[in-house]
Amino acid sequence: MSDQQQNQLWGGRFSESTDAFVQEFTASVAFDRRMYRQDIQGSMAHATMLAEAGVLTDDERDAIHQGLKEIRAEIEAGDFQWSVALEDVHMNIEARLTDKIGITGKKLHTGRSRNDQVATDIRLWLRDEIDLIDGELARLMTGLLDQAEREAATIMPGFTHLQTAQPVTFGHHLLAWFEMLKRDRERLLDCRKRVNRLPLGAAALAGTTYPIQRERTRELLGFDAVCENSLDAVSDRDFAIEFCALAALCVTHLSRISEELVLWTSAQFNFIDLPDRFCTGSSIMPQKKNPDVPELVRGKTGRVNGHLISLLTLMKSQPLAYNKDNQEDKEPLFDAVDTLAGCLRAFADMIPAIEPNREVMREAARRGFATATDLADYLVRKGVAFRDAHEIVGKAVAHGVDKKKDLSEMSLSELRQFSDQIDDDVFEVLTLEGSVSARNHVGGTAPDQVRAAVARGREVVNA
Repeated sequence: MSDQQQNQLWGGRFSESTDAFVQEFTASVAFDRRMYRQDIQGSMAHATMLAEAGVLTDDERDAIHQGLKEIRAEIEAGDFQWSVALEDVHMNIEARLTDKIGITGKKLHTGRSRNDQVATDIRLWLRDEIDLIDGELARLMTGLLDQAEREAATIMPGFTHLQTAQPVTFGHHLLAWFEMLKRDRERLLDCRKRVNRLPLGAAALAGTTYPIQRERTRELLGFDAVCENSLDAVSDRDFAIEFCALAALCVTHLSRISEELVLWTSAQFNFIDLPDRFCTGSSIMPQKKNPDVPELVRGKTGRVNGHLISLLTLMKSQPLAYNKDNQEDKEPLFDAVDTLAGCLRAFADMIPAIEPNREVMREAARRGFATATDLADYLVRKGVAFRDAHEIVGKAVAHGVDKKKDLSEMSLSELRQFSDQIDDDVFEVLTLEGSVSARNHVGGTAPDQVRAAVARGREVVNA
């Protein structure tokens, strides 16, 4: 490629060609070419609008459309020759279009700039990716609901400080994960509203003198609204920051879930089994079955958090309007999208395949004096002040620790040595089943409440 060809799209003002290293250093085509579909989509809409506004003829519009369709086919067939000398996806496609259809290809850029073009492409691309991520998130949430429904009455210990606290059901615990992801999905869909605004028409920074019809372009591209200030339209990247923020929250939730899965698959807990297809072995220890999927998802959290900080730092000192700094917006955003999508896909495949070890869970709840609070509540209902009841039960637990007996295993005479308010009916509240069933209110762990919450969850996912 000659110097003249290299600079054909913007080089009229320059007296020498770009330094070879600078050319490589400033090019973005190696990573922004993944937006080729959106770039072509935006260009076809722009050509349609220009023809309707009388800036292009119908024949010119049709030639541009046909040329762009052929270029899209070349790219998808792997026959397109990407050039670093042409810097980015936009100039590569425009140069190829001009090669194919001649001077008409040069008319496509009328009334726009790479500044509003790239801002439009990123929004189109991210909108598409959000829709794909939403599908994976909904699939994961459905898997959690299915598991929660199956395990609505499966008893396990609930923890605070990783110490046995009170009995809950496995289904109830899974629904806690569901609630985290439900909020993540709300944030994702809310972010989409602000992504779905059209920058095209802002041109370089001040708008254009051509009789463009931004509302028509908005309609053609399916945006909800246009960006109403040209300076802001080309320089805004807070939609990308917002996405990375919600992505960081979502992978943080997945990391918390991963931590529990890693603990629960250990021999010390043995609460669940993960199928072999989600695990790996050890090169030296033949007995090992490592929960690699949740471990890796847990590890990727820092990666997405880092992308959020990168974009915040990128934007913090930029004056209006567009600056070359903004070329650095794409790689963090692209990787945040890819990482979140991959984590969600892995979890959506894995969660339905979890196999709970129900008896192990139940025994763990039985061993940990999980019904101590139920005994305290029982005494309060008998008229004992709560603080006195707390002390009574504490002494009963100390006795149980000494005798290696759970509260439910003590005789009535043993229990009555701590309070004469304890009668035969105490054993109704000291069973694990009685404990979880007693919490029969919205948000409680009772099996009936878990099933009701699952039904509500399905309505949310399918809305």
